[in-house]
Amino acid sequence: VQLQASGGGLVQPGGSLRLSCAASGRTISTYATGWFRQAPGKERELVTAIAWSGGSTYYSNSVKGRFTISKDNAKNTTYLLMNNLKPEDTAVYYCAATGALRPNIVVTTTSLFLYWGQGTQVTVSS
Repeated sequence: VQLQASGGGLVQPGGSLRLSCAASGRTISTYATGWFRQAPGKERELVTAIAWSGGSTYYSNSVKGRFTISKDNAKNTTYLLMNNLKPEDTAVYYCAATGALRPNIVVTTTSLFLYWGQGTQVTVSS
């Protein structure tokens, strides 16, 4: 599975961006996916994740209520809609995917993600 993240850019505080993670090589309809981010000098952290059915999700406390993850299996793509962006959201965002045994399992352990995209830069600044 190859993952291609896109949609990053420069946005003002309070603005919105939508990231896309397009998969190729294999359908991700039975893969759990997630979005991670890594800011300069910090460790990579899980931001949000979704089960392959789309029925279960996880959000970190720092983005809960502002970010929304979704998955379009027909397009083999996972999305991250980010609203009310803050300067502390500035980071390189990575999408990741892994197999899951059941449709409603949300994977939240970094080491369990087998496939990674190349990252897209999100900068929130006035």
